[in-house]
Amino acid sequence: MKAAVVSNERTVSVVDKQLRPLKHGEALVQVEYCGVCHTDLHVKNGDFGDVTGVVLGHEGVGKVIEVAEGVTSLKVGDRVAIAWLYESCGHCEYCNSGRETLCRDVKNSGYTVDGAMAEQVIVAADYAVKVPDGLDPAAATSISCAGVTTYKAVKVSQIQPGGWIGVFGIGGLGNLAVQYAKNVFGAKVVAFDINDNKLAFAKEVGADVVVNTLNEDPKERALEITDGKGLDAVVITAVAKQPFNQAVDVVKAGARVVAVGLPVDKMDLDIPRLVLDGIQVVGSLVGTRQDLKEAFQFAAEGKVVPKVTLRRIEEINDIMDEMEQGKFTGRMVIDFTK
Repeated sequence: MKAAVVSNERTVSVVDKQLRPLKHGEALVQVEYCGVCHTDLHVKNGDFGDVTGVVLGHEGVGKVIEVAEGVTSLKVGDRVAIAWLYESCGHCEYCNSGRETLCRDVKNSGYTVDGAMAEQVIVAADYAVKVPDGLDPAAATSISCAGVTTYKAVKVSQIQPGGWIGVFGIGGLGNLAVQYAKNVFGAKVVAFDINDNKLAFAKEVGADVVVNTLNEDPKERALEITDGKGLDAVVITAVAKQPFNQAVDVVKAGARVVAVGLPVDKMDLDIPRLVLDGIQVVGSLVGTRQDLKEAFQFAAEGKVVPKVTLRRIEEINDIMDEMEQGKFTGRMVIDFTK
C-alpha cells in the first residue's frame, strides 16, 4: 500500500508499506481521506524529535474492513476517524478524569505510531470515533483534528454567549475556531491575521470584525470594539511567536488566553499585567473522544463547514512547502478514493 513516510532528509517519501497482522482490540481501516495538518509539518521537520520512518497523518477518515478479537465497539463498514489521540493508558489520573489527551503514556497517530496518510491503517478500535451519517468524509478529516482542537479550545476559553472572543491566526484551525465560537457558543468574534485573504475568509465564515495586525494595532482595535474594556477571551492558533504576545494585550481583566498553536519559541509574558489583572494563560491540547463526538455532531448539523481541497498523495511535499509559506486557506486533504 502507498504511505507517506517521514524520511531522514526532513522530507516525506511516498513508499510501498506492508502492514503487520492485527492484534487483539484492533481494527483495519481503508482510508478514504487524510487531511494535512501543521503538526505534520513539525513532525516532518523533526521539531518534536526524530521520528524517521513513521507514517504521517492524524486527520484520517475511512471505513473499517476488518476487526480483530476483542473488538466490540466497531464493525466492518463503520466509518471512523483516525485522530491524533491513537490510544491512552486508560487508568491514570488523566484518563480517569476526562483528560485522556494528557496521559503520560499516550500514543499519537502520525508521531509515536503510524498514522493515517496511507491507503490502510491499523487503529485501536476503542479510540476510533465514528463519523456521523450525513457528514461528508472529506470535510470530516478537518473536524478530526483542527475542528476538535478549536472546539475544545473555545470551550476552555469559557466564553459566554454574546461575549467577545479573539482568534489569532486564520488558517486551517483558525477558520474553524471562528465558526465554533460564532455558531455553537454564540460569541462575537474578532479575527486577527496578517493576510488579507485569510481575513476575508474569516469574514465569510462569520467573524464580526477582522484585524490585519500588520496595519492596525491589535490592542487599540480591541479596545475600540469593546468600548475600552478588551476582549473576554482569546484563542491563538497562529504558529508564530508575536500573536501569542499580542493576545495578552487585547484581553480585559479576568480574561482567558488559550494557547493552541505550536511555534518553536517561548512566549514573553507581562507578569505584572497577568497578576494585577488576573489574566489566565492556558494551553489546550486537541480533544478527547467525547469532544470529537460533539465536534462531529455540530459539523453534521451544518453549524461548522470546513473548507477542504483534495490533493494526491504524491503532492505531499508540495503541500508542506505551500503550508510553510502560508499559501492556502482551509485544509489540504489527501484523496485515497481514486
